[in-house]
Amino acid sequence: MTQEDIEKEQAVPETEAQAPEMVHEHTSKDRRKRKVAEQAARIKELEEQLKQAQEAAEKHQETAAEAKDQYLRLQAEWDNYRRRTAKERLELIDNAGKDILKGFLPVLDDCQRALNVLRESEAAQAAIEGTELIYNKLINYLKSRGVERIEAMGATFDTDFHEAVAQFPVEDPEKKNTVIDVTQEGYTLNGNVIRYAKVVVGI
Repeated sequence: MTQEDIEKEQAVPETEAQAPEMVHEHTSKDRRKRKVAEQAARIKELEEQLKQAQEAAEKHQETAAEAKDQYLRLQAEWDNYRRRTAKERLELIDNAGKDILKGFLPVLDDCQRALNVLRESEAAQAAIEGTELIYNKLINYLKSRGVERIEAMGATFDTDFHEAVAQFPVEDPEKKNTVIDVTQEGYTLNGNVIRYAKVVVGI
């Protein structure tokens, strides 16, 4: 065997010497690819989770907005109901008081007529003073409850306060369309008419 043959046998093929290196490099590339693939999959998973979280947040925001809107509507309805019932309660109280006070007006008329008759007759002063006392007490009680007499005599005829029961010709131009006589006193309760004054109007 020649020296050349021996060297050939001892020589390691270049490809065989490089084989472990190539395997290692190939394995590293595979690992990197797998790692990149895993990272890409993780990113995609996180993006999907983020998308779901955003959709859930938007849904919760819509639900919260609807709940808030419903709450505001219910609050407004409650406020309206409370105001309405309070108003109805006050109206009920006012109407009940109004009916009671209106019931006193015929009694007041009778007291006034009785007092006028006593003053025009020869009745004793004690009878006049006693009737005046009753009349004044009744007037003062009604005033304390908001009842006021409508001052109609000599006033311009006003359908908001007066009810014309007759018309009478007058010579004085200033008395035309003016109240020249009152046949029944009118009254207001807290500024609202509870009985119109029945009057005679000059024409």
